[in-house]
Amino acid sequence: MRKRTLEGIGIAAVAVAVVALLKLTPLPLAAQAPAPVATAAAADETRPAPKTPWGEPNLQGIWNDEYEIPLQRPRRYAGKEFFTDEERAALDRQRAGIPGRDLRSERGSEQDVGGAYHAVFLSMRRTGRRTSLIVDPPDGVLPPFTPEATKKRNAIRAFQLALLQATYTCKAGLPGCQGGEYGPPSPRRAETPPSYLTGAVSRSDGPEDRGLSERCLGAILPDFAFQTVINKFSRIVQSPKTVSIFYDTGQGQGWQRIIPVTDSPHPPRQVRLWWGDPRGRWEGNTLVVDVANFSPKTDFLGSAENLHLVERWTRIDEDTLEYVVTMDDPTTWTRPWTVKQELKRQNERANRIYYEPRCHEGNYGMPALLFGARVQEKEFAAGRGPDPATLCTAGCGSGLDGENSDPLTR
Repeated sequence: MRKRTLEGIGIAAVAVAVVALLKLTPLPLAAQAPAPVATAAAADETRPAPKTPWGEPNLQGIWNDEYEIPLQRPRRYAGKEFFTDEERAALDRQRAGIPGRDLRSERGSEQDVGGAYHAVFLSMRRTGRRTSLIVDPPDGVLPPFTPEATKKRNAIRAFQLALLQATYTCKAGLPGCQGGEYGPPSPRRAETPPSYLTGAVSRSDGPEDRGLSERCLGAILPDFAFQTVINKFSRIVQSPKTVSIFYDTGQGQGWQRIIPVTDSPHPPRQVRLWWGDPRGRWEGNTLVVDVANFSPKTDFLGSAENLHLVERWTRIDEDTLEYVVTMDDPTTWTRPWTVKQELKRQNERANRIYYEPRCHEGNYGMPALLFGARVQEKEFAAGRGPDPATLCTAGCGSGLDGENSDPLTR
C-alpha cells in the first residue's frame, strides 16, 4: 500500500522557520497566578527571587525565551561567545530583510503546498546575546556522534532518500534530496524502516510513516531543541512535593509534565516512559531534576532509551528563570554536553495559554490522510493517476537556503 499526503504541519513549519522578525505578543491566563507581576514601569527593575508560602524558591509563572539563539555556534562565529548590542541590531535588520521569507514556490507544485508557511504565519524572535545555546563544550558545538549513532543516522537517511528518489524533489536537486539521486521508484518502498520512525517518510503504509509530529507526538524533552521553529511557553505550578510544567509547544501539541520532589530512586530500567522518569530535589535555590528511563520510541537529536538528563532550574530574580540542562548518552555522543537558557516571566493579565492540545489525535486527520493515499493507489492501478511513488509527501525540499537562509545560523 502506498500513499500521497500533504507535508506534515510540523515539517512545513521547520522548513520555513525564517520568517518575519516580530516581537512576540504572548497569549492571557486567568487562573493559578502565584503572585502579582511587575508593572510596565517597573519592568527594568531587578527584584529578588520570591519564595513559596512553604519556603522553597518560587518557580511559578508563565515563562518564555524571548530571543533567538541557535543551538550550535555557527562556524563564522567560532571563538565568539556573545554578540555586541550593535551586532545584534545589525543581525535583526538583516534577518528582517531576507529576500525569500515571503517567497512562494511554483503555484500548485508540491513545494508550494508543503512550504505554504511564511512570514504571515510565523514569527521570529530578536537575536539573543549568546551565539549558541550550547555552553559546554566551550566551542558551542554539539559533540561528535559515536560510530554506533552515525551508522543508525545514515541508515535512516538512506531509507528516506530511497523513498524520495522518484519524486520531483530529487529530479530538481532540491535540498530535501541532498545526498540522493533521481531514479525509478525504489524497491525499498516495501521495506520495514531500519529503526523506529520519528520523522516522516514519503510513504503512507500506516501512521508510523508520517512521523511523530503528524501523530501529535512532537513534544520532546528537553524542550529547547526546536525553539527556533515556533514560539512556545511553559507554565510552572508548584506544591510542596511536586512541580508541574505545562509546555505549550508546536501547533497544538502541548503536554503536561509532573516532577515529584523526592529522594526515591528511578523505577527499574525495564520501565520506559515517553518523556523519561523525573526525580527532583532542591540544592539551595536550584531545583535539580534527574531524568532517566526514556522509551526507545522517543527521539532527541538521535538519542532515545539511553538518554540521561540533569536539569537545573534557578529563579534568578522576579522575572528571570535560568534553565541549564546536561545531556548524556554514551551510545549517541562522545561526551556529555550542556545548554543554558534564560527564560523571562510573562505578564499573567496580558497573556493566556489555551491548555487543550489542539492537534488532530483521535480526530479525522490521520485516517483521512491514509484513506486519501489508498484512493490514489487505486487511481494509479486503474490508469487514472500518477504513481504515488513519484509524489513527495515528506522532505520535499521547500526550505530556504542560500541568501534566503537565516544569517544567524549560516
